[in-house]
Amino acid sequence: MQHKFVEFIPSEIEENVLYISIEYDVAKHKCACGCGVDIVTSLSPARWRLTYDGETVSLSPSIGNWSHPCKSHYFITNDKVLWSGPISEGAIRKVVKNDQESLKRHIKKGTKENRVINILKKLFSF
Repeated sequence: MQHKFVEFIPSEIEENVLYISIEYDVAKHKCACGCGVDIVTSLSPARWRLTYDGETVSLSPSIGNWSHPCKSHYFITNDKVLWSGPISEGAIRKVVKNDQESLKRHIKKGTKENRVINILKKLFSF
């Protein structure tokens, strides 16, 4: 899979291309299984991490398309799609629950940091 860094993700995207917008913390590609579904991955500590080594990109953790009929599951590592095995419905529920909890922790952490910044601004304002 090739990658393209863009400011804005195009409305029509090509197969086998990972479009990455650093400005908007998002990546998008067509599902690697060939079903044609657009897959959007938000880039954040609570979601997916993008690694760029100067030549290739990797997304982690894996991409699990649980809400789509294909239910495909794969990694994008060094511009390559690495397929992962199927996951049971119970395991999918567990992954989804962990993802939701991780996102809540991330949001809560950001809220605490914003409160501290606002307190410091008030303390040091003239």
